[in-house]
Amino acid sequence: MNCIVCSAHATKNSRGLKKNLSHSIAARKSFIERESPISITRQAELLGISRASVYTTPTPPSEGALALQKAVDEIYTAHPYYGQRRIIVALEKDHHILVGRDAVRTVMQTLGLTALYPAPKTSVSHPEHTVYPYLLRGVAAHHPNHIWGTDITYIRLQSGFCYLTVILDWYSRKVLSWRLSNSLETSFCVEVLTEALDSAVPDIHNSDQGVQYTSEEYLTVLKAHGSIAISMDGRGRCMDNIFTERLWRTVKYEDIFLKGYVTMDEVYQGLSEYFPFYNTTRPHQSLDYRTPEEVYEGSK
Repeated sequence: MNCIVCSAHATKNSRGLKKNLSHSIAARKSFIERESPISITRQAELLGISRASVYTTPTPPSEGALALQKAVDEIYTAHPYYGQRRIIVALEKDHHILVGRDAVRTVMQTLGLTALYPAPKTSVSHPEHTVYPYLLRGVAAHHPNHIWGTDITYIRLQSGFCYLTVILDWYSRKVLSWRLSNSLETSFCVEVLTEALDSAVPDIHNSDQGVQYTSEEYLTVLKAHGSIAISMDGRGRCMDNIFTERLWRTVKYEDIFLKGYVTMDEVYQGLSEYFPFYNTTRPHQSLDYRTPEEVYEGSK
C-alpha cells in the first residue's frame, strides 16, 4: 500500500512525494488516496498541486474551439500588438472565422494574451501575495547573470494546450532552464528557477506579477539567495519582458508551428532538441551573429 496511507510514515512519504514533483500534474494526482488517514489537502500540498485540481477533470475543447484558439495563437504570435478588434478582423480575413469580441476575449484570457501596449490591469496577482517594485526602468543588462527574466507561454496540442516556462539570461539571450506543464501550477516555475540557480545566481530576477511569481513558494527560493534583487513588471508594462516575448515568437515559428506537435511528450522531445540548437548553434543578429552560449561563456 502506498505510504500515504500510513500516517506514521508521513515524514518518509513527504520525502518520496517531493521526488515526484517533476512528474506532470496528472501523474501526481494519481498518488492521491482518498481513503488515506492523511487529508486530501495535506496530500495535495505534499505533491505540489492544488486541492481543487484533485477534484477537477479537464474537459477537452471542441474542434471549433480548438480551431479558434489555433487561429488566435497564430495571429497573436505574428502581431503581439493586436488587440481584440484587430484579431477579429484578421480571423475573418485570413482564417475565414466569424466571431464576436466575447469569443476572442475568452480565448485571450484562457491563453493569457495581452496586446503589447500599455493598458490597465494587464497582470493580476494574488491579493494576499507580496508584489515587488520594477527595478529595470532605464537599466540594460551589462554582463551574463546580470538580469534573468522569466515568463510562461502556451503551446497548442491536438486536444488542448500545455505550458512552457524558461529562465532567460537577458545579456546573452541564453535559455538557462526550461519546463513544461499541463497546468499553471506554481511548482513547475519553482523547478525551472531551482535548476537555473544550481549553476549561477543573477544580480536581478525579473518577472510579471502573476500568482506563480508572487507566491511564497517561488519567492522563498529567490530570497534564499540573499544577493538577488527581485523585480516585477508594473501593470500595463508588457514590454518590460520583451526579451522573453521575442523568445516565444522564435520558438513558435522555428519549432512549434513547423512541427505541429500532438502530445505533450512530443513537445518535450522536440524542445529537448531545439533549445540546445538555440543556445549553441543558432546565430543571433542582435548578438552580432554569435550564439547565446558564445556570448554567455565568453563574457563571464
